Amino acid sequence: VQLQASGGGLVQAGGSLRLSCAASGRAFGTSTMGWFRQAPGKECEFVAAISMTGGNTYYSGSVKGRFTISRDNAKCTAYLQMNSLKPEDTAVYYCAAGQRPLTWSIGTLSRAYEYWGQGTLVTVSS
Repeated sequence: VQLQASGGGLVQAGGSLRLSCAASGRAFGTSTMGWFRQAPGKECEFVAAISMTGGNTYYSGSVKGRFTISRDNAKCTAYLQMNSLKPEDTAVYYCAAGQRPLTWSIGTLSRAYEYWGQGTLVTVSS
């Protein structure tokens, strides 16, 4: 699976962005999809994950209620709708695909994902 993330940019605090993660390859429909982010000088952190069918989703506490992860298996694309953005959301956002079924203990771990996109930068100004 090859992943291409897009949709990042500069936005003011309180604004919204939608990130997309386009996948190539037949494995998309059988992959758990996740979004992670890495801010300057910080470790990569889990943001959100969605199961193969889209029936289950998980979010980190810092984004729950503001971000929504979704997927369109017919288009082989995953999305991250980000609302009420804060300066602390500034980071490079990465999408990832994994072959393991989604559970909280697995989906939040970066090492559970075999495939990664190149990242898209989100900058939130105050």
